[in-house]
Amino acid sequence: MTENTLEKSDEGKRVLNVDGTEVGRIVAVEGGRGYVVPDPGLVSTIRAKLGWGTVPEDGHPLDEGSIEEITDDAIHLRGTL
Repeated sequence: MTENTLEKSDEGKRVLNVDGTEVGRIVAVEGGRGYVVPDPGLVSTIRAKLGWGTVPEDGHPLDEGSIEEITDDAIHLRGTL
């Protein structure tokens, strides 16, 4: 794994474009790929933070090639989503 590989522990983190604009949250991670929902709502956010996230139909897939950095509270993208 690289430092930009998403893990279950990243569920619930904010996703930020290169300019710092929040575009959503990671609501599920499966096989190193995260799924971003623009406005997941409180219940989905809590489920994700507890590691109970499921891949939503409206989730945008995000892989490590799109990620610049993963910090304790956010996923920073190389570009825009």
